[in-house]
Amino acid sequence: MGLLRKLFRAQPTPTADGAFSPSPLAIKMGTSPTTDYDGGAYATRYAGKKNRVLMVCTEQRNMPMANGKKFSTGNHPVEMGLPMLHLMNAGFEIDVVTPTGARVAIEEWAMPADDADIQKLFRDFAGAFQNPTSLAEFVANTMTDDTAYAAVFIPGGHGAMLGLPDNADLGKVLRWAQKTGLHTLAICHGPAALLAAKSDAGFLYDGYKMTVFPDAVDKQTPMIGYLPGPMPWWVCERLNALGVETINKKADNSTHVDRRLVTGASPQAANDFGRLAATTLLKRTEANS
Repeated sequence: MGLLRKLFRAQPTPTADGAFSPSPLAIKMGTSPTTDYDGGAYATRYAGKKNRVLMVCTEQRNMPMANGKKFSTGNHPVEMGLPMLHLMNAGFEIDVVTPTGARVAIEEWAMPADDADIQKLFRDFAGAFQNPTSLAEFVANTMTDDTAYAAVFIPGGHGAMLGLPDNADLGKVLRWAQKTGLHTLAICHGPAALLAAKSDAGFLYDGYKMTVFPDAVDKQTPMIGYLPGPMPWWVCERLNALGVETINKKADNSTHVDRRLVTGASPQAANDFGRLAATTLLKRTEANS
């Protein structure tokens, strides 16, 4: 098996900090130098007072797998970037936060190097990604009923499973968002972070339907060297145990809206998810302006 993996370039690639990024085969199969971004044109841009989106990113990079090896992850640049482009083109401004204010971790190996729109976006936000606001500071100073925020956005990437699902400040933000009528947007592994809204009173999203990156696909990816070993835990399994119905079976372009929660299934959904998020916010925020 080891010889075959080497022959087909299916061995994860060691990183300088002792982790592993996906194998050359996995990167060829699972990433692209361009995206399917549709240009993000909107007939009407939002011009009201609730024009901000809080983007909650992970600051942790290396995920310990079940076998002890570490996966070099972070926020997926396409699952982050395409929704950002859509939201901004629809008239919304994006504020970047991480749990402690440490720099945003990004899956650089998934960066679409030939996509001019994504490349410009990451150049424009380089300072914000390097020096984000801390989520703790946001909770202490900015969570008011009379808010300028329209939504909370949690990008995908396996990094959403690191430091966010058990973050008490994120739990407060998610409950505040629901209480004050904000939308919550989460794509791919991003819904893992919604686990922060679990409390003794129950789970905030009990009974919701979501599109989420399927556990079944995560169980297969070590075979092509995408992951260096089995996952430490399974996102859909955790959500299902708390009353969530995950409605997609494949890592496809599925998206879904349930009440004020917008979800997407995978990187393939990033453009459709971004457009759905933007149009949903335009419709709701204009009605409430």
